[in-house]
Amino acid sequence: MREVTLTINSKEVKAKEGMTILEAARSVGIEIPTLCYHKDLAPYGACRLCTVEIFRGQRSRLVASCVYTVEAGLVVETESEPVRKGRKMILEMLWARVPSAQVLRDYGIKYDMDRTKFDVAPTFCILCGLCVRYCAEVKKKHAIGFIGRGTEREVMFFPEIAAEECHKCWECFSLCPTGVLPSNYGLARVPHFTWPVNPFT
Repeated sequence: MREVTLTINSKEVKAKEGMTILEAARSVGIEIPTLCYHKDLAPYGACRLCTVEIFRGQRSRLVASCVYTVEAGLVVETESEPVRKGRKMILEMLWARVPSAQVLRDYGIKYDMDRTKFDVAPTFCILCGLCVRYCAEVKKKHAIGFIGRGTEREVMFFPEIAAEECHKCWECFSLCPTGVLPSNYGLARVPHFTWPVNPFT
């Protein structure tokens, strides 16, 4: 596979054609924050927290680094002022939805998040889709999925499938960045549901 050279944060980076900016950055130790990314899943670009600024000549734009593939000569800034402002706003919106999530607290410190900026009813789900995609792409079971549209969109377990499959797995629980997924499973009223001693072992 052909190799391309790009610049990330003033550092020359060599990456294989087809790699995403996120993968190229991480390959040289440059960390870009994410909430919906998983190395075993197809790129999704839902949370947009991984947004970076790319430059072509004098022109620049913001792109999601988990879905944008590398290009020869591309210049990337992962912590420019527009990037930091965008991340801060995303975190503030997510914080309003999930005020108890530790991962948002941690990112919020870095980006000076204002936790009072948005006043919305908490849903305790950031719709990252990690659980849905993992169940579909890796496990091939489709026991959990999205329902609704827009502000009504949510994740739910499908009891008829979950009752047969989930008690043998539990793998999606550890992927949930907010930690609310086990509670959602209980609320699905899955027949014969019992909490495992430790779903992550």
